[in-house]
Amino acid sequence: MGTFWNDNLKHFTLGFLGLWICFGASSAIAAGDIEAGANKVSMCVGCHGIPNYKTAFPKTYRVPRIAGQKVDYLVSALKAYRSGQRSHPSMKAVAGSMTDQDIADIAAYYASLN
Repeated sequence: MGTFWNDNLKHFTLGFLGLWICFGASSAIAAGDIEAGANKVSMCVGCHGIPNYKTAFPKTYRVPRIAGQKVDYLVSALKAYRSGQRSHPSMKAVAGSMTDQDIADIAAYYASLN
């Protein structure tokens, strides 16, 4: 009986440690760097950096203001464009070129603005 519990405790401990390392690593990657984000927004400012900007592609509409948005919303939106869940062609192309770290950094930067 003692061996059974020792072996299971060992497996549980190793499994827990593995999960902790995986989730710890992913949360470290997901943390955005505002300064790094400021250096990655060159493709964003052409539309999102102009107050009340309207674009004519693929149809005429007002470009949303993203400065001051919540990080979680920005990350979610960019990942949705990247995966195709959101369908704007320009945003799909821009977000499609971003890594998870790029998205986190850009979201942190825009969230820090007023």
